[in-house]
Amino acid sequence: MTPALRARVRNLTAGIVAAAAALSASGGWAQTPSGPTSFTLEQVRSYPFPNELTAAATGARIAWAMNERGSRNIWVAEAPAWQARRLTSYTEDDGQELTSVSLSPDGRHVVYVRGGDHSSNWDDALPVNPAASPMPIEVAIWTVPFAGGTPMSLGAGEAPAISPGSDRVAFERDRQVWSAPIDGSAPATRLFIARGANGDVRWAPDGRALAFVSNRGDHAFIGIYRDAQSPITWMAPSTSRDGSPRWSPDGARIAFVRRPGTGGAPAPSLGARHQPWSVWVGDVAAATARQVWKAPETLRGSIPTTHGTTNLHWAAGERIVFLSYEDGWPHLYAVPPAGGTPLLLTPGSYMAEHIRLAPDGRSLVFAANAGEAADDLHRRHVVRAAVDRSLAEVVTPGEGLEWSPVMTGDGQWLAYISATAQRPPQVTVRAVAGGDARLLAADRVPADFPAGALVVPRAVRFRADDGVEVHAQVFEAPGGPAKKPAIVYVHGGPPRQMLLGWNYSDYYSNAYAMNQYLASRGFVVLSVNYRLGIGYGYEFHRPPQAGAQGASEYRDIKAAGVFLRTLPQVDAAKIGIYGGSYGGFLTALALGRDSDLFAA
Repeated sequence: MTPALRARVRNLTAGIVAAAAALSASGGWAQTPSGPTSFTLEQVRSYPFPNELTAAATGARIAWAMNERGSRNIWVAEAPAWQARRLTSYTEDDGQELTSVSLSPDGRHVVYVRGGDHSSNWDDALPVNPAASPMPIEVAIWTVPFAGGTPMSLGAGEAPAISPGSDRVAFERDRQVWSAPIDGSAPATRLFIARGANGDVRWAPDGRALAFVSNRGDHAFIGIYRDAQSPITWMAPSTSRDGSPRWSPDGARIAFVRRPGTGGAPAPSLGARHQPWSVWVGDVAAATARQVWKAPETLRGSIPTTHGTTNLHWAAGERIVFLSYEDGWPHLYAVPPAGGTPLLLTPGSYMAEHIRLAPDGRSLVFAANAGEAADDLHRRHVVRAAVDRSLAEVVTPGEGLEWSPVMTGDGQWLAYISATAQRPPQVTVRAVAGGDARLLAADRVPADFPAGALVVPRAVRFRADDGVEVHAQVFEAPGGPAKKPAIVYVHGGPPRQMLLGWNYSDYYSNAYAMNQYLASRGFVVLSVNYRLGIGYGYEFHRPPQAGAQGASEYRDIKAAGVFLRTLPQVDAAKIGIYGGSYGGFLTALALGRDSDLFAA
């Protein structure tokens, strides 16, 4: 969790606990559980949280970051023993996140970024300083041997990309592209100077060239850098915004995404409009390119805004894979480099996210709310899909949740993060050929973590006053009085989805823990997935008159309160509401518009 989010959670937690106490105490009722099912807020939030899972391009080695009560470190494991090892020794809760974790192709080094506030609403490269130190920790790239050793800084920078030869790291610093030896044996050097913000570096398969994006504001180019003596090549430069360069396996071509440049008459701020985009393929030697696919000129055909946006990949068998919302769900499609009709790879009513190409390029693994059970719409499972036919298989079915899948370089193992409604997230591996899954670093979960005392939330549906179907989860512990106080939880984002178990976001895993704690204190908690969120198709994700165009999503929040009133065990006079970020905005709307429904 980033420092800003950590501070927000702490403040929000204090407010929630105070408001909940006031809500339960009003009217003379308060419940203080005791016995085997009682636990503290500290206990339920003591779980370690893994993320940034990655695998080497060869062999069977994986690495990840793990946050243990604010102390973040790099962990590794390898086949066949899969014994988890902590590779770094950061012991302070200093707010310095670990991101961009990657293994060198040969598996001998782990590279990562320490510091910053990534996925925030401001510059990711700015240092964070929760301790108010006179000299804040800079956002820097670090390297450490997989076998163990002292981490070495490669200097300030962001977005590292390791060379195919596993010997160098290219990265972004001060809007330019720099490079350093992966072992830190020499200082980093700037490769070139170009106008604009230069980044999204991609090595050619032979390691002799770099593709990058040069963002000039209202337009952007794909550049190709070879060496200090050769001029930079600009791939079919225009006034368009080009991005997401992806090399072909032979290094002769580059696929990329093209969007129109900005400027001209301002577009109306009210009402939805198509956001055009297309896939192009360029010839590296000639620096020419042509369009091979253009998105349908419909609202659904707009550039996707779910995880990874277009998720462009150059796969095996002359297949370019991308994500599109054109059929109403974020699905994967494949098109030949010569162009043609795209092939839908992932048919069905589910979304695909956290998408990775397998080492051999012949399949993709991703997380999806897919499966045979109706409630799988509110979960995540690992799915594997071929790149040349409509063949997608859920490989981790069941009542658990699985996300962030990667295949090891030897193609023999699948690694992912898994959880259940009661067990917090843990890195997991299983053989691709089948067999039992193994939980890694399971001993890091504190002995007093109250897994057995947690409730299993149940999925519910109800309708807003305009007929829109709304999905939610109910948290309720058994027992208690005949009439209980209730609380509506409103997630932020708003493109998020709360699930029937621990969430794959560190921020929302904390919200899940809070909902479990409130349920243990005798509240009925309703976690509502309102329109503007993901997981339920395009029309739910991009509804009319929503957000700044009319806040139609508030209808779903009000409907959640009304739904709670219909439950016989809920005290209709004691319904509270809380949320953070966009959820805080909707909480404010609830208190301002319907204070007769929401009491606190």
